[in-house]
Amino acid sequence: MTATTATEPRVIARKKRTAGARAKSVIWHLALLAVLVVVLYPAFWVLTAAVKPNADILTSISPIPTSITWEHFASAFDGMAGVPLWRFFWNSFVIAALSVVGILASCSITAYALGRLEFPGRKAMFAVVIATLLLPGQVMLIPQYLIFSEMDVVNTIFPLVIGKFLGLDAFFVFMYVQFLRGIPRELDQAATIDGAGHFRIFFSIMLPLLRPAIVTSSIFTFIWSWNDFMGPLIYLHEIEKFPLPRLLQSYNNTEAVSNYGGMMAMTLLSLVPVVLFFLVFQKFLIKGIATSGVKG
Repeated sequence: MTATTATEPRVIARKKRTAGARAKSVIWHLALLAVLVVVLYPAFWVLTAAVKPNADILTSISPIPTSITWEHFASAFDGMAGVPLWRFFWNSFVIAALSVVGILASCSITAYALGRLEFPGRKAMFAVVIATLLLPGQVMLIPQYLIFSEMDVVNTIFPLVIGKFLGLDAFFVFMYVQFLRGIPRELDQAATIDGAGHFRIFFSIMLPLLRPAIVTSSIFTFIWSWNDFMGPLIYLHEIEKFPLPRLLQSYNNTEAVSNYGGMMAMTLLSLVPVVLFFLVFQKFLIKGIATSGVKG
């Protein structure tokens, strides 16, 4: 005699939220929406100011334009002082691209030396590199300008990119070192037994494994160099050599009527490459931060 028992599916009763919990949730979401509005308002204001007449930008407090004009974008595409718009984009691209190449070449090699090689004073040198993060960049502006002036390279892009090729960016050196600490040293030892030198180990083994950190540093360097204003303001004096951030300052003329609408239109156009660059490499950026920031 067999007994058949039917097993009924377990039903997990959902906890009913009280009125107080629902009210708390509503208040929390409303607060988040209010913060979101505050954060997005400047971007919305720039977007609407780009299609407003100049007379309405500073006189009207409403972000909604009463009339829409596209003359600001038309004037932006015409360039400035006879220099076409593509030239300013090209200047920004050259500076950003050289900065990316310099950071990848110098900081990765510097990090490999500080993170994988054993030599006297290595820890002290790494401590000095990290200590430079505490030094404000404005402190070095005058000494650097005097040096570049003596070298007769002012009004060129040389002062804007040479530091990137000398491994002077301690943030990226630290990031590479932290990533290298998570790579097993057995790889170095196995390559050394096979007869590989330090350059072969770096280029054939370490560099491919550094890809997430390389992508992360490339994205940050490109965005920071593309948006850099202080460097071009100090070292570049001729308008045909201006990158886009330096061009934006030219729309604000203290001796005449400032073209705020043109400035807003040019701001939106200058953001397009940065936004596209970020969207394309966003997944690599997140992966690089996750894998390089928790090592060590």
